[in-house]
Amino acid sequence: MNPKILVFLLVVSFHICSIAALTDSNDFTAIKALMDVWENTPNSWEGTDPCGDQWDGIKCTNSRVTSITLASMGLKGELSGDISSLPELQILDLSYNKDLGGPLPSSIGNLKKLKNLILVGCSFSGPIPSSIGSLQQLAYLSLNSNAFTGEIPPSIGNLSELYWLDLADNKLEGPFPISTGTTPGLDLLVNTKHFHLGKNQLSGRIPPELFSSDMNLIHVLFESNKLIGNIPSTLSLVKSLEVVRLDRNSLTGSVPSNLNNLTSVSELFLSNNRLSGPLPNLTGMNVLHYLDMSNNSFDASDFPPWMSTLESLTTLVMEKTQLQGQIPASFFSLPQLQTVDLSGNTLNGTLDIGTSYSDQLQLIDLRNNLISDYSPKTGQEQVDVILVGNLVCKETGVSASYCTIPTPNSPDVLLPNNCEPIPCSSNQISSPNCKCAYPYTGLLVFRAPSFSDLENTTIYMSLQRHLMDSFTSNELPVDSVSLSNPRKDSSEYLELKLQVFPSNQDHFSQDVIPQIGFMLSNQTFKPPKNFGPYYFRGDSYQYFAGNKGSNNSSNTGIIIGATAGGSALVLLLLLAGLYAYRQKKRAERANERNNPFAHWDSTKSSGAGVPQLKGARCFSFEELKKYTNNFSEANDIGSGGYGKVYRGILPSGELIAIKRAQQESLQGGLEFKTEIELLSRVHHKNLVSLLGFCFERGEQMLIYEFVPNGSLNDSLSGKSGIRLDWIRRLKIALGSARGLAYMHELANPPIIHRDIKTTNILLDERLNAKVADFGLSKPMNDTEKGHVTTQVKGTMGYLDPEYYMTQQLTEKSDVYSFGVVMLELLTGRKPIERGKYIVREVNMAFDRTKDLYNLHELLDPGIGLETTLKGLDKFVDLALECVKESGADRPKMGEVVKEIENILQLAGLNPNAESASTSASYEEAGKGSPCNPYSKEAFDYSGAFLPSKLEPQ
Repeated sequence: MNPKILVFLLVVSFHICSIAALTDSNDFTAIKALMDVWENTPNSWEGTDPCGDQWDGIKCTNSRVTSITLASMGLKGELSGDISSLPELQILDLSYNKDLGGPLPSSIGNLKKLKNLILVGCSFSGPIPSSIGSLQQLAYLSLNSNAFTGEIPPSIGNLSELYWLDLADNKLEGPFPISTGTTPGLDLLVNTKHFHLGKNQLSGRIPPELFSSDMNLIHVLFESNKLIGNIPSTLSLVKSLEVVRLDRNSLTGSVPSNLNNLTSVSELFLSNNRLSGPLPNLTGMNVLHYLDMSNNSFDASDFPPWMSTLESLTTLVMEKTQLQGQIPASFFSLPQLQTVDLSGNTLNGTLDIGTSYSDQLQLIDLRNNLISDYSPKTGQEQVDVILVGNLVCKETGVSASYCTIPTPNSPDVLLPNNCEPIPCSSNQISSPNCKCAYPYTGLLVFRAPSFSDLENTTIYMSLQRHLMDSFTSNELPVDSVSLSNPRKDSSEYLELKLQVFPSNQDHFSQDVIPQIGFMLSNQTFKPPKNFGPYYFRGDSYQYFAGNKGSNNSSNTGIIIGATAGGSALVLLLLLAGLYAYRQKKRAERANERNNPFAHWDSTKSSGAGVPQLKGARCFSFEELKKYTNNFSEANDIGSGGYGKVYRGILPSGELIAIKRAQQESLQGGLEFKTEIELLSRVHHKNLVSLLGFCFERGEQMLIYEFVPNGSLNDSLSGKSGIRLDWIRRLKIALGSARGLAYMHELANPPIIHRDIKTTNILLDERLNAKVADFGLSKPMNDTEKGHVTTQVKGTMGYLDPEYYMTQQLTEKSDVYSFGVVMLELLTGRKPIERGKYIVREVNMAFDRTKDLYNLHELLDPGIGLETTLKGLDKFVDLALECVKESGADRPKMGEVVKEIENILQLAGLNPNAESASTSASYEEAGKGSPCNPYSKEAFDYSGAFLPSKLEPQ
């Protein structure tokens, strides 16, 4: 067939497929970008239509991706900033993927419709980005059980719809953020029900402003931090509270006397602090089930009579709380009492638990007190009494069981099966319904259960029923669930092993596991109330079809062998070889993604040992630390959204600029490597040169030549003190145009800058223009047919409206931006100033029939209006050609260069001569302070845009 016809048919087929696809093309591009940095994505993730092909873990509405749930899929890699290119995303759950980590990209704040952000039990690290506060519709924020560091972002206080806040079990530090006149704080979360912030390193006081009567909190879990100071009395204003955990901190002072206003609290933990003063009176807290105030420094007091009035109490733990006197027998008659731990006090007299003690009572631990007598009564054998270290054991020589410490046992739960268990093989387990299968497993962790009897099977059977009811109501193919191995950890959390068994087959499919995981991570499952707040730590599921290694394959092999003979064996060997080859290639790609610099020899002093690098070298962190005097403040010469820029001095005396990314701006390793290789191939006198990079210790740094005279924007605004007359402006326009033309027409592959603006054009010591900042640059490959479909990025005012509307980036987008720069050179005005858009203003005033094209009021006086501005008319014409609405009507950058060269010749100058030397150019320079080319203004916002009107009215 004729090759041209074949190509035509392929193109037509592609377009037909594109039309038939149900997934928005931009959404697919974003999903594809995530696939590129993740390992172990579901098997169904093939093709180009996630919505139409119903990819596992992805849900869509009207061709847009609205939900990604991939719990326990064994994902490996990082969450790249491409996730922000899914503007309709409402649910993101990547929980229980322990090898998914790295920083949380700050661009996640662009997901304005996100309602559920759930990343439980992964390995994410670094600070929580403040951009989280931009997710105005967020209801569930669960980032617990990761390795996040830094402080809690105050911006979380902006999340007015937030219901669930769980940042527990991380490495967060610092104080609780409280709102001020200018910044938000957690106190603004009046609709939030859950503050789960335990197991961190939070410090400072619990601010009284944190709580108010407007709040609807039911859980305040601040346990296991480094909090100091008093418990604020404002806590009692939150009448809706049900669980309060302030234990395992360093809190001091008296417990607020109004704490008993919290009459809905069922679990109260104040243990392991430094509390002092009188023991708090909790009269009226009639639904209190679990009370633990152990290991504090309260004033010595008799056993308080109000304790005998807590009718709902199941557990009292008051170890080392300076209790004295005798325990009244009536206390043991509380109907739900299970455990009493009063060890390490000075309780005395006779221990009498009476005859009407609770039938649920299991343990009375009074070791190391002053009990002098105890006479067990008949029928009390169910109660374990421990009196070791009391007078009754020391002085009487009694050898009764209560004078010995019982051997601790780990209770197991043997819930009744519906049949006789059967033996299973191949890692299968017999379910409660006696079916061999591969269960989904994990750990249910309850942070504040209201009971302490861990051997009560009735409690676990209730939990088992609730689980099955929840799976059934959510139409999940679950046959049965098993609970086992209950234990309390060092934080008094109750842990239970959970096994979920599939129905109708011996394994779960890849679409079901994320649904089960989401039901548990999203708190869709509600346990019985006495279990309290919980979270789940799921295991990766290893037994999807084709992974479980069951005996079915051998049976199938026998059938195939009988029917196909030797040919089938050959086929199997070929498939095995192909599979091994693909796995090897996949492993190589994964290794390249995880460590793209592994094959680079960083010990070599030049780029010779670095593949595909030209003139750039790899700097070590220690080298850059030395060149910047340990990144001292004196060498901090600028900052912006990307990070900070430091001045450094090489041993040769050459000045360098070191652009150091902050944690929230880090790219993936592969993207960073790609950017370096791209920039290292770009060499032109009108482009800022990349000298090297650093990719050590989790850092990403780019080292550029130091350009001393600031940006074009600084000179146009008067900040630098450098006066730019008409001729100098022409030369700057020519230099920057040449740099751009090189990128478009001579670089291999061609490069689109995507962020041309006056702050990204720097001036060297001779006022030669150098185009800088290639962070948004995009290579144009041969296969991309003249444009790249991409997320819109750039700076408002310079942004090509055609690119903005179509999302198709071409080199003509840079031409438009350069046209705006030309208009700035003419007017000295910013593109958008006081609500007026420079392109529109010039077009409206433009009149060829009048002097200076009727632009007198718009032209910058510093241009030299009192002189003859030769070539001004042609410069204006060229600028307006560059900013035409249609890219097809704009000139190419090479044509722009030729026209500016002609204009310079009209002005009587050689376009190939360099700018004047410093000494001859700065008549006005001494009148202003020298400007820093890397100042904050040089980092004007560049980024992605949501749809909005481009040109302000």
